[in-house]
Amino acid sequence: SDQGTVALIAVSFSKDDRYLAYAAASAGSDWVEIRVMETATGRTLPDVIRWVKFSGAVWTRDGFYYSGYDEPDRAQLLSGQNRDQKVYYHRLGTAQADDILIYGDPEHPLRYFSGWESDDGRWLFVLASEGTSGSEVLFRPADKEEPFRTLLAGFANDYAPVECRDDKLYVVTNDSAANYRLARIDLLDPRGLETVIAEHPDDLLEAVAPGGGYLWVKYLRNAQNKIYKYDYEGNRQADVPLPAIGSVPSFGCKDREQEIFFSLNTFTAPPTVYRYDIPTGRTTCY
Repeated sequence: SDQGTVALIAVSFSKDDRYLAYAAASAGSDWVEIRVMETATGRTLPDVIRWVKFSGAVWTRDGFYYSGYDEPDRAQLLSGQNRDQKVYYHRLGTAQADDILIYGDPEHPLRYFSGWESDDGRWLFVLASEGTSGSEVLFRPADKEEPFRTLLAGFANDYAPVECRDDKLYVVTNDSAANYRLARIDLLDPRGLETVIAEHPDDLLEAVAPGGGYLWVKYLRNAQNKIYKYDYEGNRQADVPLPAIGSVPSFGCKDREQEIFFSLNTFTAPPTVYRYDIPTGRTTCY
């Protein structure tokens, strides 16, 4: 805005990079509007999604999932309690009124929900939470209109989904692991979690990201971040050399790419973006 009161909250690109969805908040409100741009031209499309909180756009083939609320009473727009968050699917080029309701839970009106689809289009997931810790994962086949089933029951533990691969969901969890571990569960026969990368007694597992056919694992060790390359069976393949001691607030890449990008913060330098070439193992400043 001309007054500088609109903040960019979230950005995500479509799978083919043709479109950019961004969520913007006005005047410090938690309410955001999601809009879509063409990446090649910068043209803003007619799609506008309103009455969204704590959500951006999660893309799939021809649209995206988002979490929204019913339109609130205007008299309580900024003061009323938000209830009954739902997951919707928006097909690009259609009106919000035509969006498909994916999931809602009227018996638990204060829970938060987010939805996403596996890259192969086989599975649909919903992550539920009741606050800043503890979560629950629900799932169903993406091509069947059947009720969601509980895959990982909440809310005693955290479950941070990493990727769905070969009908197995990979999650970072503190279930039986105070410093977190990477585990997976078979969606065709969900009998329980199988450890892929065990908990480290001294290092905190902060995040895992897929990319280039590998898993990129971020640990916090002695107040600094370390990044390692693993295969999907939990075998450590290589260390990612960091140019300096510091923290890595973000990192990742696409599954078919042969490079990852990460930002590094140090005591003596501002946040800097680096590129790691997977085949050669070289790190260069981007």
